[in-house]
Amino acid sequence: GHGVVPSTECSVGEVLDMGYVMAGDTVTATVKIKNTSNLTLPFSIQLESLSPTRDRDRQKIPSFLTSSLQRTEIVGTQNYNGFSVFRVSPMEGKIEAGSSQDFVVTFSPDHESLYYSDHLKVLFFGKQTAHEFHLKGAARDHPMFVEGGVPLDVPVESLAVTPSVALQERVDLVAVCLGPQEAVRSLLLLLEYVEGSAKPARAEITIGAMQSPLLAAKKAVEFSLDGGAELQRAGFALDGPKGALERGQQRRIGVSWVPPADLQTSDPPLVSALLTVKGDITESYQVLFMARVLSA
Repeated sequence: GHGVVPSTECSVGEVLDMGYVMAGDTVTATVKIKNTSNLTLPFSIQLESLSPTRDRDRQKIPSFLTSSLQRTEIVGTQNYNGFSVFRVSPMEGKIEAGSSQDFVVTFSPDHESLYYSDHLKVLFFGKQTAHEFHLKGAARDHPMFVEGGVPLDVPVESLAVTPSVALQERVDLVAVCLGPQEAVRSLLLLLEYVEGSAKPARAEITIGAMQSPLLAAKKAVEFSLDGGAELQRAGFALDGPKGALERGQQRRIGVSWVPPADLQTSDPPLVSALLTVKGDITESYQVLFMARVLSA
């Protein structure tokens, strides 16, 4: 007989990022696997969130407390409604020699979270891992998002009890009377300048406007980062601090830093500025600019 090694090509690398979507919306992505060998390959799909040992594996200290490198759990935020936030079709079948198989990955978050995640494995013959990659996505209640900088939050959801229906109705009534209220969040940008370098240290903030059939109006998203003279005195410069976005667009605010001549290396600069993003509501972000000089 002849021993044959199964060989395949996959259109996805280590991570399949579904991006930002509106909570309650559904988006799909297609993963293509091509059978480049000369034998038929029976396949099956495994999702870590559906693992029979998942409950036992969760009885441990969260990874963000034990490792500074891993920000997200293998299985992150899950839906409140009990249905899987990530689904894959088909879950099993065969890939004939020389042919390809399309796998449709569906992302359906039912509430706002930045840390939806799962892990997918493609098995051949029920036991041989052919491909595996991380699934991730984020959902928001409002059609805009801001990302960038050093994470300041905890990448898991609170275990606090959610408000009762009666309490939520009173909160909604107050919101109607007072109008949309600002939500204040924080971003930390760390810029590291290499001593003697001719290039400034750089960082950026991304502002995005989501496109969704759940959105009736196509109102533009506006943003503005109020730099002020304090940023300039500390050596920071902004590129594109103001602008407007249509649905489906993204814009980046560039930040560069060159140490001023009177910089005290023992006291690195820390300056704050206010980023305002206006969509269906107004959100405010306190952006902290921190810089330091590294030895060459």
